[in-house]
Amino acid sequence: MKVQLLVLNSGSSSLKFQLIEMPGETVRCEGIAERIGSGKVHLKFRTEQTSIEEYLGQVGHAGALERIAALLRDPGAGVIRTEGELAAVGHRVVHGGDRFSDTTGVNAEVKEQIRDLSRLAPLHNPANLEGILLSESLFPGALQVAVFDTAFHRTIPVRARKHAIPPALFSDHGIQVYGFHGTSHKYVYEQVAPRMGKEARIVSLHLGNGCSATAIQGGKSIDHSLGFTPSNGLVMGSRSGDIDHGIIFYLVETLGYSPGDVNKLLTKESGLLGLTGYTDFRDIQQGAARGEENCVLALEMTAYRIRKYIGAYAAAMNGLDALIFTAGIGEHSAVLREAVCQDMDFLGIRLDLSKNGNPGSGVQHIQAADSRVKVWVVPTNEELEIARQTYQLYLKSGH
Repeated sequence: MKVQLLVLNSGSSSLKFQLIEMPGETVRCEGIAERIGSGKVHLKFRTEQTSIEEYLGQVGHAGALERIAALLRDPGAGVIRTEGELAAVGHRVVHGGDRFSDTTGVNAEVKEQIRDLSRLAPLHNPANLEGILLSESLFPGALQVAVFDTAFHRTIPVRARKHAIPPALFSDHGIQVYGFHGTSHKYVYEQVAPRMGKEARIVSLHLGNGCSATAIQGGKSIDHSLGFTPSNGLVMGSRSGDIDHGIIFYLVETLGYSPGDVNKLLTKESGLLGLTGYTDFRDIQQGAARGEENCVLALEMTAYRIRKYIGAYAAAMNGLDALIFTAGIGEHSAVLREAVCQDMDFLGIRLDLSKNGNPGSGVQHIQAADSRVKVWVVPTNEELEIARQTYQLYLKSGH
């Protein structure tokens, strides 16, 4: 029996959505609300018959979702004709802590746990929870399902999950590496695995406004660059990534920053934004091409940090068989892919510059003929992965 699922993928400043008919995985409607929080929210809504773009102005995630729901039901533009047509709503939830290792149906306890975990993902979990609460009101007959970004990384072994701090902070307070972007890393790995074999040693690079690297061995995440919160690791759009924790104390004790000021600095005012004034990597590439020193340096720092993680994860896995580039920057920036892969001959990584410059659509490999390591460009599809997991839970729930 065919059923329709709505997938909601909330980021800190965006809301992507798809209405997918399962089990055939037919996308009947999709779109995105961008620049949430800026006062200039832009909504794109597409079906086979309709393409709509609107400026929603000063709305948050809830206002954007209300408008999306209205368009879905619109007699002219929409694809939902009756209230019972929507079987389930799948929600991306960024932080599941150590409490959720699987996709789960939403109930009062799950909502409370997501709310509590907002302290670990303050840029994401509140928006994810807001989407769940509003969806319960807008689509009362649909099963609400939470798909956690952290779930894929629950296989990370303790030696990589724990920090070198007193054990009670791990056992009593859950301070550990959780990992993020798990839905994306899982999806792109599964696109490559049939071509590489299940035991392949792979580094997956999710490079967008948020960035992360995952070491995948035997189909399991064994290490990951983001940790207790989605703040450390690689250089990101507005997040610093790795930083000496002593700097935080210096900012507070010597420069007079409050803890809130430090958090704002490192999560909202650092990374590419702090280095260049831009968060859009396309602007940075253009600036670098013009010779702007801050943009040239930002590109070099971004690539250098990624290379360090590739080397570390190759050591963790005793070798490397494949490298995956995915997400907005990873899929579309030939400049960054080349910068990451240069001078990596010792690991067996060599690009075909022609293929890198024009990789084509879909899953493509861009390594040179004599490269020992396969280099893949894989379009991520978190929405489809969320839909698949939501559909499986929908079937298990007896529908």
